[in-house]
Amino acid sequence: MGIVGMPNVGKSTLFNVLTKMGIPAENFPFCTIEPNQARVNVPDDRFNWLVETYKPKSAVSAFLDVVDIAGLVKGAAQGEGLGNAFLSHISAVDGIYHVCRAFEDPDVTHVEDRVDPVGDLDIIHSELRLKDIERLNGILEGFKKHRGAVTKEIKEEQDCAEKVLAWLQEDKDVRLGDWSAREIEILNSWQLLTAKPCVYLVNMSAKDYIRKKNKFLPKIFEWVQAHGGDPIIPFSGAFENEYAELPEDQREQWTKDQGAPSALSKIITTGFKAIHLIYFFTAGADEVKCWQIRKGSKAPQAAGAIHTDFERGFICAEVMHYDELHELGSEHAVKAAGKYRQEGKNYTVADGDIIFFKFNVTSSGKK
Repeated sequence: MGIVGMPNVGKSTLFNVLTKMGIPAENFPFCTIEPNQARVNVPDDRFNWLVETYKPKSAVSAFLDVVDIAGLVKGAAQGEGLGNAFLSHISAVDGIYHVCRAFEDPDVTHVEDRVDPVGDLDIIHSELRLKDIERLNGILEGFKKHRGAVTKEIKEEQDCAEKVLAWLQEDKDVRLGDWSAREIEILNSWQLLTAKPCVYLVNMSAKDYIRKKNKFLPKIFEWVQAHGGDPIIPFSGAFENEYAELPEDQREQWTKDQGAPSALSKIITTGFKAIHLIYFFTAGADEVKCWQIRKGSKAPQAAGAIHTDFERGFICAEVMHYDELHELGSEHAVKAAGKYRQEGKNYTVADGDIIFFKFNVTSSGKK
């Protein structure tokens, strides 16, 4: 997920708080995490319960990569501000955290010299659409220069580009269109900015956050409902900053004293779901681990998340659903109740499945 917004709306504050709560880079020795990237644990009570139950030697939760993208200004699509670099950073992420400023503070300047979150939303979405229009014009220009036979695939792509361009020129984001399966396949290959899922984060003062009132919120809500109805999460950068500075054992009491919870867990889990990720668990005395896969993945593809051999030599998946294990208390009890299932290659993995894969690559490689 990329954090996007105008300059000085609280993007870096949010990013810094997430970094403080993040997973130390040394936990991922083969993964280069850029300075503007944080890897954060996805909080999940199911994972915590499995760790308590199995008491494994190692526990690995699901994670979300969050990228702090430089502030966008009006005219970015034409190269204003950091312009094109900024927009290419957005194209590299799967989804967008759109931070809106809903606090007044004379010490924090606003690039447009006013606090108007709805105006900011209009500017940013307009810039993203302009960049997509430029991209589609380039694609269509490529088709015009095409020499040789026009295949069925080329014709479909050209028609799709023209249709999407017309949609964008009506000031509509790509993700709000009703596209056919083939068009979605084509759109996925283009990675358009306005096709990416959005989560709106409304940054308000700590006082407004605690009392759950803010004068800008109704207008922001109205704008978002009219532009796709994506999730909105009110938060306070100032509140979260204070929360993150506290020792872990003091945080719960502090939020009770303040009369408001931290919004970080909600921000992380909503972002994770927005980009169509789920995870299944492997659980045993050695390790409890979350394995991230695309929603809708079949059992062999899920097995491939662990190792390509698991997918190649897939035999079956032995599955317990978390709710059943939690209710019955042990794997033995799940089996006794007839709830332990063997699933084949057409099984669609559900979020929270606990799976043991059987595979056979060579005659001696059976597990």
